[in-house]
Amino acid sequence: MRIFHIHGGGAQELSALPHHLPAEGFVWIACARPAFQARLAEIQGHLQALTGQQLVDLHVSDLLNAHLPSHYDYTAQYDLLVFRRLATAQESDAAQGTAAAVKHTGPPVLRRIDTSPVGFAVFDQVLLTVHPTDCAVRDAYAARLLAATPGARMPASPADLMLRVVNLMVDGYLDLRRDLTRQLDHWQNELLKPRARYVNWTSLLGARLSLHQLDEICEDQRTAVQDWIDALETWAPPGHPGGARELDLLKVRSRDVLEHIERVVHHVRRLEQSTETAVQMHFSVQSNRTNDIMRTLTALTAVFLPLNLIAGIFGMNFEFIPLVHKADGFWWAMGAMAVIAVALVLLFWRKRYLARSR
Repeated sequence: MRIFHIHGGGAQELSALPHHLPAEGFVWIACARPAFQARLAEIQGHLQALTGQQLVDLHVSDLLNAHLPSHYDYTAQYDLLVFRRLATAQESDAAQGTAAAVKHTGPPVLRRIDTSPVGFAVFDQVLLTVHPTDCAVRDAYAARLLAATPGARMPASPADLMLRVVNLMVDGYLDLRRDLTRQLDHWQNELLKPRARYVNWTSLLGARLSLHQLDEICEDQRTAVQDWIDALETWAPPGHPGGARELDLLKVRSRDVLEHIERVVHHVRRLEQSTETAVQMHFSVQSNRTNDIMRTLTALTAVFLPLNLIAGIFGMNFEFIPLVHKADGFWWAMGAMAVIAVALVLLFWRKRYLARSR
């Protein structure tokens, strides 16, 4: 568990949970999910002392659930946002308490699409966040706060801090775009090769399933943030000077986060369509190649049909057949068959029945 006091002049990390609210700024309580479960009674007691309100039981269950989709909920005293973030293999293992990585199909970039929820309980002057074990997002933003120089713009409220952390998590999805595009472009080039002998269909199917999963996750994220934006519209401007401007800035930042999520959704859907199109084009190329082979075989069969007819006629069991009893009859028959074969080959070649299509 990490506790921070954030104000306009900077941020300080506290050694223990405070018993009263600071005169300036707000408190950020960031704890891992196992620590939140182990110290739930203590955290609830400090929330009661700081805000006069504890988390309701259903929201506690939501924060402890490691498989909950992104969603938004609220009470009269606080708002609750659960947002799924990208998790590395090590973080996923730690969250599940396993020693080995979970096996996923597909290339390494798609194996990164493993997510876990982060919970935000937003009070007026307290932000409680529940993260997976060893959350890189929490540590990265905490380091950014502690390293901020004097005069840097600090989060003005718990809601502002929540949106900044959520935006950092969305940027993790945006970072996947380049790697995903490069990998799928490579697969398209391989699938479109007519002479490709081996296609890793297991990895391709895993990629399609991972992209579909990512699409569903992003849709839940967009719905949760949209619900949060709708709730912001019902907030009354704070009574202190500049409160209306802070609320407007909060709405602007919320819409910016939503725009980032929509960019991810658009890109994921485009990748899904690109993957499906590549598969269909691969089968079209293979079908055209099969048609070329059948056309060539049909043309060759047509070349040998008259030759078989001549051989069949001279193979009949009749005593009197023209050219049979002549010394040069065999060579006349072979010459006629050769002329017919060459003529048909030239005819089919001119009509491109024997040509290879590009």
